[in-house]
Amino acid sequence: MTDGLLDDLEIAVLLPCYNEAKTIGAVVDGFRRAMPGARIYVYDNNSSDQTALRAALAGATVVREPRQGKGHVVRRMFSDIEADIYLMADGDGTYAPEDGAELIRTLLTEGCDMVVGTRRGVTADAGRRGHAFGNSLFNGVYRMLFGRDFTDIFSGYRAFSRRFVKSFPAISGGFEIETEMSVHASVLRLPVTELELDYGRRPEGSESKLSTFRDGGRILWMLAMLMKETRPFYFFGYLSVFTMSVSMLFMVPVLNEYFQTGLVNRMPSWMLAVGLMMMALIVFAAGMILDSVARGRVELKRIHYLSMSPVRRPTSEFSAGLKKPRGKSAKDVAKAA
Repeated sequence: MTDGLLDDLEIAVLLPCYNEAKTIGAVVDGFRRAMPGARIYVYDNNSSDQTALRAALAGATVVREPRQGKGHVVRRMFSDIEADIYLMADGDGTYAPEDGAELIRTLLTEGCDMVVGTRRGVTADAGRRGHAFGNSLFNGVYRMLFGRDFTDIFSGYRAFSRRFVKSFPAISGGFEIETEMSVHASVLRLPVTELELDYGRRPEGSESKLSTFRDGGRILWMLAMLMKETRPFYFFGYLSVFTMSVSMLFMVPVLNEYFQTGLVNRMPSWMLAVGLMMMALIVFAAGMILDSVARGRVELKRIHYLSMSPVRRPTSEFSAGLKKPRGKSAKDVAKAA
């Protein structure tokens, strides 16, 4: 970028990697050409090939993270590295390094804390049909549970402000980390936006590390747990309604018989129905109490987020010239502008 937006800003390019020796050298070289002033970090997650060596030869700073899983790598990167702007991408060569500059430009000019590079062809070619179906399914579930802030919650190409990075808890251990990032932004109502980018294919011989069913199950579990933590009233409310419905299935036949004969012959069914109804009421009360606790946690997270220094936003020379300095007339200011 040559328009001066990145002057005096420290940019860190973060590349979490696991067995990406075939592609990481070209990816690092691409980011070095696209953003010469940025620092490039490759976090090697127990690779059994030459990922670390080829990244170092390409000019990146290589750090090893022994805990297996992308979530552990992201947590380590966010805690270790100090910068004004963070750009995270995958090391498999599916994201174009040249698009990173546009992500950062959008972050700065629109005053966002996270810009997500949505993948233009991900539903047509996600490596496997299962991945494409899972992307559509989970994005739909996310919009239903947490709002319509995002259309591609699994994109690994993102630009962050320092505020976001240092206020993000990063609890996840695996590929569900992108989902957690999206929920964090939606719950705190952070300024975010999306930028549609081309999504490339892996080169021949490079294999995806995603497992359709295993990682899909983890993501679904993470969505449920995040809903429990951030929106407990809805989570326990749905659970209460389900329990109450089961209770009514056992209770209605018993009540119908009682009103017809005046007798309760199926006492075990009645006791089970009453027990389930009491459980439903307890679960609903727990949801109300935990909802107040969750609101308090959100307030604390928001305060911690606001305590961080924002990114120095760019200011055009024209708008700067229109600010009237002390001791000068409006005529002088207009002449200077």
